[in-house]
Amino acid sequence: MTISSSLNASVAGLSANASRMAAISDNIANSSTFGYRRVETDFQSMVLASNGGTYSAGGVRATTQRLIDQGGSLVSTSNPTDLAVRGRGFLPVALSSEVTAGKNTPQMLLTTTGSFRTDAAGRLVTESGLVLLGWPAGPDGTVPAFPRDTITDLKPVQINVSQLTGEPTTSISLGVNLPATETDAGSSGDPQSLFVEYFDNLGRSETIQMNFTPTVPATGSSNTWTIEFLDSAQGGTVIGEYEIDFDDGRATGGNLLSVTTMTGGTYDATTGRVIINVAGGPIEIGLGRPGTSEGLTQLSSSFAPLSITKDGSAVGNMVSAQVDENGFVRALFDTGVTRIIYQVPLVDLPNPNGLVAMDRQTYRPSTDSGPFFLWNAGDGPTGSVAAFAREESATDVAGELTDMIQTQRAFSSNAKVIQTVDEMLQETTNIKR
Repeated sequence: MTISSSLNASVAGLSANASRMAAISDNIANSSTFGYRRVETDFQSMVLASNGGTYSAGGVRATTQRLIDQGGSLVSTSNPTDLAVRGRGFLPVALSSEVTAGKNTPQMLLTTTGSFRTDAAGRLVTESGLVLLGWPAGPDGTVPAFPRDTITDLKPVQINVSQLTGEPTTSISLGVNLPATETDAGSSGDPQSLFVEYFDNLGRSETIQMNFTPTVPATGSSNTWTIEFLDSAQGGTVIGEYEIDFDDGRATGGNLLSVTTMTGGTYDATTGRVIINVAGGPIEIGLGRPGTSEGLTQLSSSFAPLSITKDGSAVGNMVSAQVDENGFVRALFDTGVTRIIYQVPLVDLPNPNGLVAMDRQTYRPSTDSGPFFLWNAGDGPTGSVAAFAREESATDVAGELTDMIQTQRAFSSNAKVIQTVDEMLQETTNIKR
């Protein structure tokens, strides 16, 4: 009966608008929830076949969808491990309960933001119990090549604030000016000494003594020096000796002309470096390339160590950790050294809206979302990682309130239709009277 279909259609309208009101209330309730993605309700008409020209109302059906690909704006914070994704991609996380239970491969969940802080074990965890996952770096701070289509190699990011570290010195570059007047006939021929600190494999401080001895000719100027390298860790043993000649041309005066190896590692004119062996292993010494003034020079009458640069560091304590825009977790030590300890990838999927929504603003991959891939932050389609930042809720309160007014009116209208159909049925009943 047509009048009955009107009643059924209005009941369906009440149910559909109640579903929309539930979605609106959820959006408004989470308007201050970091990382929340709003739910949208769509209506679809239900059309029933008509017979003999009689129309039968089908009603309406409501479907809801969480718009995971539409994020909120970023806001700054004061915590260096407050993280948010700027652009496309998700941070990989796992439940702390699974990690604490010792599960070898905890289930990977996805989120777009989180306020991570270290727990008792040093793991980066949110207040809601989400542990940040990443690839561990090697002792030298480089991240190996891991498979990108599996989570097997992802580990909880763990920061050991009581960790001590030291880096041995492997390279020293010299920027030293030798006095040209010391190679003139009649000069004293006294050596010029320079002491350069280096750190051995155990973080201990040692010294390379460099003695620059001029060659004094009988007449004129030789423009030649002999440099000796002595290692304090070997009792002052000479570990390298080289003869150095300088140019005295009008346009190139003072530049390095040639280096002759007497003892020690062979001088490489292409790189301008020699390799000497201290007690702990080899160290590269940059003397400069022939024809340039980038290393050793011979000008004027002053001995001037202008620039001594080297790598390595003494033993230091970790004081903090930060995450850069490429997802590298860097440990900062009180010696000023920075070392990469983890890399946090960004997870991307073909259809983010096909993810299964979980609580705590997390999502789980599904067949609808497509296969995931672990990208380096900033590569491929993914955005970057923003530290000192959180992502606000995607809810627009003004828009939700407007939708609420429309939903309320539609609900009232459907209720009015039911009331009207009830009166029509009452009039039909009264015909008998």
